[in-house]
Parts: sequence; structure tokens; C-alpha cells
Amino acid sequence: YPNQVNNVLGFPYIFRGALDVRSKVINEEMKLAAVYALADLAKKPVPEIVNLAYGQDNIVFGREYIIPKPVDPRLLITVAPAVALAAMKSGVAKHPIENWEAYELQLSKRLGLDNTLMKVIINKAKTMPKRVVLADAENLSVLKAAQEVLQDKIATPILLGNREVIQQILDENSIKLPGVEIIDPYLPVAEEDKERANRYSELLLIRRQRQGLNKAEAQKIIRRRNYFGSMMVGTGDADAMIGGMSRNYPDTVRPALQAIGKKDGVQKVSGMYILMTRFGPLFLADTTVNFNPSAEEIVEIAELSAKQVEKFNIKPRIALITYSNFGSAEGEDAKKMKSAVQLLKQRNPSMIVDGEIQAHLPFNMELLKENHPFSELAEKGANVLIFPNLSSSNIAYNLVKEIAGIEKIGPILLGLKKPVHVLQLGSSTREIVNMIAIAVVDAQMSQ
Repeated sequence: YPNQVNNVLGFPYIFRGALDVRSKVINEEMKLAAVYALADLAKKPVPEIVNLAYGQDNIVFGREYIIPKPVDPRLLITVAPAVALAAMKSGVAKHPIENWEAYELQLSKRLGLDNTLMKVIINKAKTMPKRVVLADAENLSVLKAAQEVLQDKIATPILLGNREVIQQILDENSIKLPGVEIIDPYLPVAEEDKERANRYSELLLIRRQRQGLNKAEAQKIIRRRNYFGSMMVGTGDADAMIGGMSRNYPDTVRPALQAIGKKDGVQKVSGMYILMTRFGPLFLADTTVNFNPSAEEIVEIAELSAKQVEKFNIKPRIALITYSNFGSAEGEDAKKMKSAVQLLKQRNPSMIVDGEIQAHLPFNMELLKENHPFSELAEKGANVLIFPNLSSSNIAYNLVKEIAGIEKIGPILLGLKKPVHVLQLGSSTREIVNMIAIAVVDAQMSQ
């Protein structure tokens, strides 16, 4: 119900603030601090992730919203510090906080900044679970993820790999996957699987026969899991595929392009990562595919990224990143990104996009407003960064991820007719579950 008050909104954050300053009591000053913090938060703009969780476009302070929603990720880092400060001022804190910025960062890490976004995506996936092919099912993390998405009704997994190897891993780790289909494309046993392999090879031959593929080669490569899984998705026998744990990125993307193909009008696919920062979800592209895209290709990357961000019910605010700020420096990359911004605005008049701009400015509103008040990003900054080439995007992504210890989601492959996503080598069970959930939501939106 609107404005329902329960323990979720108060006690956890009051206790957190009290514990963090080693207070043995919770006095009236601390309770009032929590109340004022909640009241102040309710009047601030609501994060897009909260709108998504409640299926609304724009929750604003008013009759239906006078207190924050329980899923608001700002609650912990707003209420707990207010309570802690009140404890210090009222003299009951045994361990005063000296570095508030470090304390808020600690709270953010404790919360897990990706929890809210992924909770919403997973809940959306559960509304209409899809069949997801797992092309690397001879992997323990993949099988654990399969068990989790099956139990939580996020997706119906289909396992590709050596049946005996998969079964051995399941038995050794007490993993239960009742009713889950296991297919060995290399050595199909069931008549249905043999017939399916023959049908897939014939369809692949029809699609690729004028690109150098012959019948014998088609029958051979369809035994590879990435080709078999991609054909399952391409023919509608499955809704999405997750691969990449045992193959490099191109070896997973290539079969998907050949078996499924690009969306109508898309010239090149691209890849996007999500970083869960203190500013909220930050989307980076293209981080995986295009080495040195042209201005026109940058435009397409930005448009594909914007559409993916909108699937999460988040309004994209796009910055085209380079070393120059609105013509302050010359060079090929600066010229390319400036041209791309102009093309984007021509093709998408309502899109919030600006550049060319240096990477720090979209996150420093004061500096941006002072020096470039005309910018479309001056009010709220950017949540989507488009880079001039693969080298700069990949370096930026890996530096931020490792040095800042930021949670990541991805890479998400953009531009295919049907969802196929490629895992990083060594992806954890949690990361695989996240990617499966995103693939399910993509499949829902593709219908």
C-alpha cells in the first residue's frame, strides 16, 4: 500500500547507525534523526531503480509517496549516518566516526550496490521464465547457476555438454536439476537430438552456403556447443543462450551472428558492461567488439546501449567520452565523437546526449555547470559512457573495476535478433545467474 510504514524502513538503519558508533542506547535524538532523514529523502528525486521496482515511470513526493520505498538503495547510506551523527552529538557514541566519506563507502560495500538493480531484473524475469541454453554446462559454477535459476523460477536451463561429465559434476556436488534437458551436440544419443542436429546443420547451410560453408563443414561445426546452442535460439527451440566460459569472446559471438543474425537495421553488434557505482548503475560501451568504430558506428553503439538501458526502466543520459571538452582540443577521436553527437541528435531529438567530453566531467556537476552550463548533462550527469575505441573502453572498465572494487554485470551483447550473452572467463555463480536473468528479460522484451 502507498506510504505503508513497517519495520523495514526504520529499525535496520537505526540499529546500523547505533552499532557503528558503539552506542549502547537508542535515544530520542537518534530516532528523530532517522525520521528527519527519511522525510528529507522522500522529497528528493527517486532513483530510476525504484520506479522500475514499482512499475511506475516517475514516483514523486505527494499524496501517494510521502515516505521512501523500502527498496530505495539510498536508505542505508542516508539514515544510518544520520543516526550515528545524532548519537555522537548527544554523547552516547563510544566510537565516533571521523571520516564520513569512508564510512558511507563502507556502507555501500556492505549493501552491495548491484543488489537493487539485479533484484528488480530477477523479479521481472520470474514473471515469465524463458528457456536458456547454457553452452558450457561442464562447469561447476554454471551448474550451480542452473540449479539456482531453476529453483527460483528465473529460467528453464538447457545444458549442453558431455552427458557423463555433467552428471558426474552434479553427483559429486549434490546438485539437483530435476527435469532439466541435457544435450551432447558432439555425440547425440536420443533420436530427437540426432534429428535436431541434422535439421540445424541443414538450416545453417542454407544461411551460410554463399559465404563459403559446405554441407560437410555444416555437419561438423553444428556439433560445437556454441553453434548448436545458437541454432536452438535461432529456430525457437530456446529463447536465449549464455556461453563464453570455455571459449574466447569471438568464438562465442561468431556462431550467434551466423545462426541468429543481427536485428533489422543493425550494422554491427556491440558489447556493454554495467558497473555499480556510488552514482548508481553506470553503463559502458563498446567494451568488447568494435576496435575503432566510425562516427556512424558510434551512433549505432549509443542507440543500442540506450535501448538496453531503457529495458531496465532507466532513462539513458549519454556522454560521448574522449580527451576533449566541446571542441577544446583537436584530433581524430575528438572530431569523430563530436560528429557522432551531432548525428545522434539529428536521429534522436529527444535523446539526452552530449559530448565530446572528458570522462570526469559527467560526474562533477559543479565543475560541469561552472564551465559548460549549456551541456545537456549539466543537471543530472551521465549514466551511459560511449568510448571512441575498444582500447580506451576496455582499459577504463578494467581499471575502475579492479582499483575501485566495483561490482560488474556483463558483458551484455547488443544488436542480435535474439539474446546471446558471453560470460567472462572465471565468472562466478552469482555473475552467471545475473546474466541468465538479463537474458530472460531480453527474451521477454523481444517477443
